[in-house]
Amino acid sequence: MRWLWMSISLLLAWSALAAAGQTPDGRAPESAFAARIELVGPIGPASAEYVDNSLERANRDGASVIVLQMDTPGGLSESMRTIIASLLAAHQPVIGYVAPSGARAASAGTYILYACQIAAMAPATHLGAATPVSLGGGNPLPIGNAPSPAGTAPTPPADAETNKVLNDAIASIRSLAQLNGRNADWAEQAVRGAATLTADEALQKHVIDLVVGDAATLLARVDGRRVRVAGAEITLHSAGLPVRDYAPNWRTHLLDLVTHPTIAYLLLLAGMYGLVIEALHPGVLLPGVAGAICLLLGLYALQLLPVNYAGLALMVLGMGLIVAETLMPSVGAIGIGGVIAFVIGSIMLFNRGVPGYAVNLGVIGGIAFSAMVLLVLLLRLVRRSRRTRLFNGDTQMLLTTGELMQAVGADGEAWARIGGEQWRVHCESALPAGARVRVVGREGLLLRVTPA
Repeated sequence: MRWLWMSISLLLAWSALAAAGQTPDGRAPESAFAARIELVGPIGPASAEYVDNSLERANRDGASVIVLQMDTPGGLSESMRTIIASLLAAHQPVIGYVAPSGARAASAGTYILYACQIAAMAPATHLGAATPVSLGGGNPLPIGNAPSPAGTAPTPPADAETNKVLNDAIASIRSLAQLNGRNADWAEQAVRGAATLTADEALQKHVIDLVVGDAATLLARVDGRRVRVAGAEITLHSAGLPVRDYAPNWRTHLLDLVTHPTIAYLLLLAGMYGLVIEALHPGVLLPGVAGAICLLLGLYALQLLPVNYAGLALMVLGMGLIVAETLMPSVGAIGIGGVIAFVIGSIMLFNRGVPGYAVNLGVIGGIAFSAMVLLVLLLRLVRRSRRTRLFNGDTQMLLTTGELMQAVGADGEAWARIGGEQWRVHCESALPAGARVRVVGREGLLLRVTPA
């Protein structure tokens, strides 16, 4: 029985070491490798799904260590928290690496770097500015009872909601700093005062663990370090490990494209205009089908992005007023009001305080300019139509010219082609076939004509 328990214990120990990417003698197996996950650009739903899926794939493939290489201006809070939860639940040690030179881990990237067991930066990189922004966008959240410059009025205390958001962010980043033994006081400064550090300054303040120029050097420098993974301390054996890149798959690329604010904005416009065209011209089908698909994709993106619904309502109102101008032409007041409402709503639509999550102002300006050009053309057509003669009726028929199809008989009547139609005409003068005549009056279905 004793031998049975000893065998089970050895088997469990072997399994634990294998899960950590080590052999019983403490070295990495020959098939071990380092998985590199590149987090580039704004952090959003696509980034969170990519990191989570890549961590699972690396675990299944038997990676010994994860290198999370970052270059991000920040992003959405919910996506950031999802990434941090995935990193804390990883079965392998995670090395946060801000690279290449010139990269940054700003805002949400600072939180993610603090969540990694080891933090490193390449030369000429920086991190910080982790102050959360308000849901309405614009300026960072004000700090309650903050000191004011000399000669100015004191800053009024922030409201309760602002303090809640700020204190939650501070507690979150301090807990990550304490978990991995890093500078928690500076982390709080990064949240309270949007403090930033270069790579060398971060190393001096013990915000990061080392400054290295490439991934191979990074793996060699961290070799032999002890880190805590899933509640257990392990020793890293990462020197010389090959690096395997885990690139985003097609689903991540598609989700990243759809959730880009400018693309989501254009999908919404295409969807609404497609449905309007289908409603005005029933049976065309293509605008309705394409519009419905674009609208559903746009609404899916709105579900994942920080949306200002007042801006969305202004956009819908503006489009409705523009369509109303085309159906019931006025002096242009309805259409101009629609363009103004549309532009204001477009600017308000997404949270402009979140880095990388705002609609390109050039796109908004281009669409607004196109709407104004169409509106001016519409008003010119309306003005021209009011000056033209009536298309139907006696007024339109008067002074119209035509050609006799036969000579005028003794009774003064004959057939003539006028306006592409055959009419019975009466003329006081005798005229041969083919002569040109002009309409001067009408009596029922008989037109009175004179020589043209």
